[in-house]
Parts: sequence; structure tokens; C-alpha cells
Amino acid sequence: MTSKTPTISLYSLARNSLQQSIAWYSSQKRHWNYPPNLSLQNAVKDDIRILKNASEKLEQNIFKISAFGLVSRGKSSVINALLGKKILTTGAINGVTKWPKSVTWNPSSGKIQIELIDTPGLDEIDGEARANMAKEISQQSDLILFVIAGDITRTEYLALLELRQWQKPLILVFNKIDLYPETDLNSIYEQLQKLSTQTNKPLFTPDEIVLVSAEPQPLNLRVELPDGTIKEEWEYLPPQIKPLQTKILQILNQEGKALLALNSLIQARIAQKNIAKKTIQFRKEEAEEIIWKYAKYKALIVSINPIIFLDLVGGLISDLMMIRSLARLYGLPITSHQAGDLWQTIVKSLGGLLLTEIGTMIVLGWAKTSIVLNNLWENPQSFTTLASTALTQGAMAGYGSYLVGKTTQIYLENGCTWGNSGVDTIISEIIAQMPPSSIVSRLN
Repeated sequence: MTSKTPTISLYSLARNSLQQSIAWYSSQKRHWNYPPNLSLQNAVKDDIRILKNASEKLEQNIFKISAFGLVSRGKSSVINALLGKKILTTGAINGVTKWPKSVTWNPSSGKIQIELIDTPGLDEIDGEARANMAKEISQQSDLILFVIAGDITRTEYLALLELRQWQKPLILVFNKIDLYPETDLNSIYEQLQKLSTQTNKPLFTPDEIVLVSAEPQPLNLRVELPDGTIKEEWEYLPPQIKPLQTKILQILNQEGKALLALNSLIQARIAQKNIAKKTIQFRKEEAEEIIWKYAKYKALIVSINPIIFLDLVGGLISDLMMIRSLARLYGLPITSHQAGDLWQTIVKSLGGLLLTEIGTMIVLGWAKTSIVLNNLWENPQSFTTLASTALTQGAMAGYGSYLVGKTTQIYLENGCTWGNSGVDTIISEIIAQMPPSSIVSRLN
């Protein structure tokens, strides 16, 4: 089945989403009437730079492909074989590649520009340094070649899981096939199936596994000379790399636009979430004041309103205004409609706690309304009952508003990429548009 790239409209949506994000987060107006925080502005400079780089990446049309794997799996050899010449140093000593290295690959077609990135072995450097290096390079990469040789180890499997969680498209490259002549696609796929018990679907399909021999072991030949003497010679076989070259070019020709758009949007999403997280940290005290202010407003509205359901409506309006006020304080894009959607999400996330509060408020509100309608003026002692009921109802309303406010902070930090033009929305649309056989569709 022939794959297809996203329509021009979706590619344009990705570009527009990035440009809108840059314009929004670079503007001082995003904080509305709140005074600028110089410490916060300095803290988010790098994240705004990443946003701009993501937009520039989309325009450059250069594909970045990185090779990941453990030590001595032949990552450098695979890149050399793709290039058709030995540029990167290889050797029998573990850990020849100490730092990421980048080289340019110009396929014979001349239509695609590719940057190949060689990385140190995942098991070679310290855990934290390895994780940071792997994460940084993977974020830059449009496609990852995960190189193995022999049975997949636990470390390799966990690394594959992590890359999948980062929504990175992967090709599993089984190198040194000359040393494992009995290995085939079925045996590799079966091993992956056994390891993939933690996931709902296998990490790879057979079509995403490629067998190569980037630097075959030389053969020791015994050659008989004309004089009858025997001479030993080493025969160096050419790399078996054509299947991988074909697979890479096929993916880039069919899904290249989608890969570029997705990687740019994913980088932008990370930057936006970093901005949101830092903003919430720097605006913590101001946010607390807003939450308490609206908790008091809601408690007062619910307490003094004698008509059932009108107090609930007033409380809802207060919550929505609080959500919008917090979003404005943080300078995060959110519309009134999205504020309503967020309120519904928060109610569901708080579950029985908030629903019980609403139910109790309805009961108390009905009791309060009954007192007012039936016998408040005939029986002055009912004032005491009414006041007690109103105070209880108001206290519960204020507590519920406080819960909504604190939960809103969490959702704004993690959900700053919403909206019709938000990066999460565009990412989902691109993935959904690709056919099931495409490598992009596996990122869902």
C-alpha cells in the first residue's frame, strides 16, 4: 500500500501553529495587565529560542536521522555504509564514539537532504548524562535508527520503550547479520513480541525491521600460487546496506513532510510546556491570591443567593472566571470555550469529591429556598436555620472552588498546547491522517 504525506493544509497548519506560538510567547502582552517578571523572562529565553528553531527546522527541509544503540553494535559502521565511505572512526575497542557526531548524506537522487547523527553507546556513559544526551538528540531527530546485533537486551528494550514514549519514529536495524546467519525477520519479531508484554501493541512491525551487515568480517582465503605455494589473503566484502538505504528513502519520500512537521511540533510542545511550568513556578504567590479571592466570591454568591440552581450557576460563573484569570496570569492561551471544557475535565478528574459537594449544595440550596418561600417571614426563628444552612453551603462552595483552582494550575501546566491551532491538536491530526501502514501512524 502506498503511503501519502499530509495535505498541504495540515503542513500549513503546523507552520501557522508554530508562528502563532512564537508570536504569543515572545509578546509582553500575553500577561495582560500583570506586570512583567524579569526573572521569568530570562528563565524562558531558551525555550522561546527552541520554539523559533522548531519553526526554522520546518522551513529548512533537512531530515535528521540519528543512530542509537549499545556499545559495539556498529552504529558508526552503519552510517559509514550509508555514506558509501568511511568517515566515522570504527574499531574493536568499546566506545570509539565519545560524543555525538553529525555528517551529511546526499543520496544519489539529489532530492533529499539528510543529516546523519552518530551517538555514543547508551550503556557507555553515566545514567543521567546518557538520558540527557539521548533525549536531546532524539528531540532533534526526524527518524531514529536503533542498531542491535544479536539478541535484544533488557537495556535495549527499555531504551526502545522510552523512545516510543517520546513519539519518535524508529527503524530497528539488525547489524552484523553475517555473524548471525540463522537470524531472520521472524525470529527478531518473535523476540520483540515476547518482550512487548508491557505494551498494547508490538514495538515494531516486520516492515520496520531491516537486516544489514555494515562492515562484514573479512574472509581468510588460502590462495595457491603458480609455483604451488599457499598464500593467505584477506577478502573484504562490501557492506550489505542496500535494504536500509531503500527503506530510509522510501519513508522520507512518502512521509517526509509529516516527519518534519511532527518533529517540529513535538519540539515546540516541549518548549511550551517548559514555559508553562516555569511561569507557574514564578507566579505562584499571585496565583494563590487569585484562587482564594474567587473561593471567597463563590462562597459569598452561594451563601446569599436564596434561589436554588441560581447559586449553582453563580458558582459556575465564578469558577470559569477564576480559570480565565489564572490563564491570563500565566500568559497561557485559553479561550472561554476552552475554560468551560477545562472546568468539565476538572470536575471529572476530582470525581466523587466534587460531585458530592455539588450534590450536597443542591440539597442545602433546596432547603434554603424552602425556608425562604414557606415560613421565613412567619417564623423569625427560621433566620437561624437559614443562616446556618447558607454558611454551610458557602463553605462547601468555597472549598470546591479552591480545589478547582489548584487543579487548574496542574492542567494549565500540562495542557498549554490545546486549541484548534495548538500543537497537540495538529500532531493528532497529522498522525490520524496517515494510513495504518505508515511509520507515522505508529506514533499514536
